Amino acid sequence: MFTSTPLVRKKLARERWVKILFGLMAASMIVPLVLIIAYLLVQAAPVLSWEFLFTMPRENMKEGGILPALMGTFYMVLISLLVSAPIGIFAAVYLNEYAGDNWFTRIINLAVVNLAGVPSIVHALFGVGAFILLTGKACILAASLTLSIMTLPVIIASTKQSLAAVPMAFREACWNVGASRWQTIRTIVLPNSFSGILTGVILQVSRAAGETAPILYTGATFYRHDMPQPVFWPPTFGNLFGWLWDQSMSLSMHLFSIATQGGQVPESVQYGTAVVLLGLVLILNLVSICLRIYFRSRKKW
Repeated sequence: MFTSTPLVRKKLARERWVKILFGLMAASMIVPLVLIIAYLLVQAAPVLSWEFLFTMPRENMKEGGILPALMGTFYMVLISLLVSAPIGIFAAVYLNEYAGDNWFTRIINLAVVNLAGVPSIVHALFGVGAFILLTGKACILAASLTLSIMTLPVIIASTKQSLAAVPMAFREACWNVGASRWQTIRTIVLPNSFSGILTGVILQVSRAAGETAPILYTGATFYRHDMPQPVFWPPTFGNLFGWLWDQSMSLSMHLFSIATQGGQVPESVQYGTAVVLLGLVLILNLVSICLRIYFRSRKKW
């Protein structure tokens, strides 16, 4: 019924060229990533198995599996999450919901943003000065606390943004019916911002799993034929927390170690460790995406 004018046809042609350009830009990022993952999988195929994941290393890491490194990474990331997530979330709640807009608050916000961009090796040096001197030795606890300090600023920043995204009308409606500020935060603000908070926390977990510098001097060890075991019975203080004072392997440190052995460790083992670490990070990111979709679908606004 309508005939396109030359101006409309010109705009449509320009739009098609822009789509092609953006598609090529997206492909330039996606295609290399797919090629890298495919190359790693092909090189790691000879060693990828359940035995590789759940057995101890042998012959100075030339044979066997990577179970101590896998469990060490799990311990460090879990403890760092248990420390940094509550502190980061409550700090963001205070900065966004309670603190006033003054020069002191602006300095704190600026410090949080700047700390999020500090290189990880700087956090490692801080961990040596703060936690190694505190505990008296390199251990899982010192490495986990260093990782928590490294991830804390990003958790605060992402949580603060999620809280700020909740409409002010929700808060005002609660205040008008007599709810206190904390009741409003607990029942309205936090549930509606939980998807963003959880996404930021889990993404920082995936970042912590792949870091090497913060744990290099604080708790990761080059090699051990066993792994620290948390024993829960009998329930004594030493059994529950004694393993925190021991060193442990980690996937990132293990990969660095075997990749710098001058060819003594087979390349398939190196690529297998890289694939396991990459798979762990991808799984954590996938979990964060699924949780974000789930909680966003439950929103009423």
